[in-house]
Amino acid sequence: MSEPAIAADGETAIGDAVISMRGARATLGSRPVLRGVDLTVRRGEVVALLGANGSGKSTAVRSVIGQIPLTEGEIELFGTGLRRFRQWSRVGYVPQRTTAASGVPATVREVVSSGRLSRTRLGLLSRADRAAVDRAIALVGLADRAKDSVGALSGGQHQRVLIARALASEPKLLIMDEPMAGVDLASQEILAATLRDQVAAGTTVLLVLHELGAIEPLIDRAVVLRDGCVVHDGPPPKAVGQHALPGHDHVHPHAADEPLRTGLLT
Repeated sequence: MSEPAIAADGETAIGDAVISMRGARATLGSRPVLRGVDLTVRRGEVVALLGANGSGKSTAVRSVIGQIPLTEGEIELFGTGLRRFRQWSRVGYVPQRTTAASGVPATVREVVSSGRLSRTRLGLLSRADRAAVDRAIALVGLADRAKDSVGALSGGQHQRVLIARALASEPKLLIMDEPMAGVDLASQEILAATLRDQVAAGTTVLLVLHELGAIEPLIDRAVVLRDGCVVHDGPPPKAVGQHALPGHDHVHPHAADEPLRTGLLT
């Protein structure tokens, strides 16, 4: 692939592909989960990845960040093949349904600070790093809880910590896997407002969702997966809820959700 055009600010030019997935196939165990997925997310876009449980949504995004290898096909980030991509500070990732501390005692600031490590030397935070951490915590409305243990937080607050951790690196691409799942209404509203701020600042966003909800006004395109295949790529469906999505079969039982993996990018 030819090198992407470079804008004056050193980033890829507006409209260039930030994520390019072509012919992507992946398996979990012996079960095919992605069956030739093509997906392009361009700079500045907000794309929702939709579909029923077991459709391959989470596998797709985890393939994008290198957690699940493809058996066929290729993925590029910012015009660079995934195997050669090293600029992970440009990517913020919020995993699916996990806890911020993963059983390890830590404060909100400590967890969020871990999201800044990809930008540091020798793991030492500078004044600018600490300021970025404080901004990320404030963005998700947890400035007053920064010194508290994440073990004392609600589920919705845990999710806000994970989002702050992703934002701490000031990413150009934000990937979020079911950010609204199991989150109370107050936290949903805060998360939607946080995402609006990121979109206004030009961040490219890929979201895995079951329902568009409060995020719907921000969505540029919806890509719907069914049985590991893209069945819709275009304007978001008018109705919300997985039973209203294009290609959804109303009579089949939903498959068990995909196995979960947690943690930061490695």
